[in-house]
Amino acid sequence: MTPRQVLEKWLDAFNRADTEALSNLYSDDATNHQVANEPIIGKEAIRQMFATEFAKAEMVCISENIFEDGDWAILEWKDPKGLRGCGFFNIKDDKIIFQRGYWDRLSFHKLHNIPLTVLTQITADK
Repeated sequence: MTPRQVLEKWLDAFNRADTEALSNLYSDDATNHQVANEPIIGKEAIRQMFATEFAKAEMVCISENIFEDGDWAILEWKDPKGLRGCGFFNIKDDKIIFQRGYWDRLSFHKLHNIPLTVLTQITADK
């Protein structure tokens, strides 16, 4: 498959919230780094990340543009609520070995009514 074809399968599985189909598109030692979060390493950890995120919010990824360059597929996307982002997928032997995604966490939480966890340090002398 071409990187674009793998990405199209990823989009289909993502929009069905099919964590098994999604995780099967990743290599065993893949990295998924959504820049708003810490990198997730390993196919099973990526499957669990998707399961956790799909439990929090109904997520839909509408493709606006897909670009392909060598072993890379690049996705520009939006969702029905107005969130936008892009993803970069490095694909070898029909498996995603690296993914990086850019989107705004604050907008995502507001659109899905997910409370933000804010860590505040209060000192006695302030």
